[in-house]
Formats: sequence, structure tokens, C-alpha cells
Amino acid sequence: MRRGAWLVILVLLAGLPARAWAVTDPSEMLPNHAEELRAEAIGSQLRCLVCQNMTIEDSDAKLAKQLRHIVREQVVAGKSNKQVIAWMVARYGAFVRLRPPFEPLTWVLWFSPLLALGVGVGAAALSRRRPAAPISLSDDERARARALLEP
Repeated sequence: MRRGAWLVILVLLAGLPARAWAVTDPSEMLPNHAEELRAEAIGSQLRCLVCQNMTIEDSDAKLAKQLRHIVREQVVAGKSNKQVIAWMVARYGAFVRLRPPFEPLTWVLWFSPLLALGVGVGAAALSRRRPAAPISLSDDERARARALLEP
């Protein structure tokens, strides 16, 4: 292949999104592959309380590492996915879940996009201005305007 083709391929590969797993330390992973997959599945449902846009599985924050360790301890102890998540919610509140449950306490979270859209539409409707009434000109002003417009 030509050098230009390799360069194009390299640029395209560099632009591909890649998921960066924060669990890079092998000692953090469980020896039992099935338990590790369960722990990752649970961790992917929990929000990093430091980063807030990432799961604890994706975050490099110290707190996320500690939460991953707790999740793995509880998985090894034989707790179910629901029990592990319930423990995290009891300790850190519903905010720790990436997808909070649909209940009265979280309605604001679920309906805030609709509320924001409604506020935006309302503001746009209120900001529409009616055209101003035309200004009436005196006879002298009309004559000057005609003189300016006529060649």
C-alpha cells in the first residue's frame, strides 16, 4: 500500500470510539469470570459520584475504585444484583443509579426535559413581537421621500 493509504487508515482507526474500561488493574478483577461479569453489569448501572457522567466501571476516580471493590465483595458474598444496588442506594441515595426508578421522588429527574422544553416553547411564544404600527409621515416628509426615491 502507498504511504497515503496507510495514513488514511491510521487516521480512521484513531477516530473510532473505544470504550475505556477503568478496571485496568488485574488484581481488581475477580478470578471467577461469571462473577466478574456480574460485577461489571452491576457497576455499569451505578454512577460515579465524583465524575457523575460515568459509571463506576468507566471512572478512574478513587471513590469509583472503592465502589467497584465493594460491588465485587458483595458479588463474591453471594448477594443478588438487586441486593447490591439496594445497598448502594441505601448508602448513597437514588442518585447513585444511572437510571433512577420512576417514583415520586425522582419525577423531577424524569420530567425535567419536558419541563425545559415547555419553558422554552413558552418563552419563544411570549417573545414573539407584533409588528410595530407604521409611522405616519407629514406631507413635507412624504415629499422629501418621493424626491429621494425618484431618479
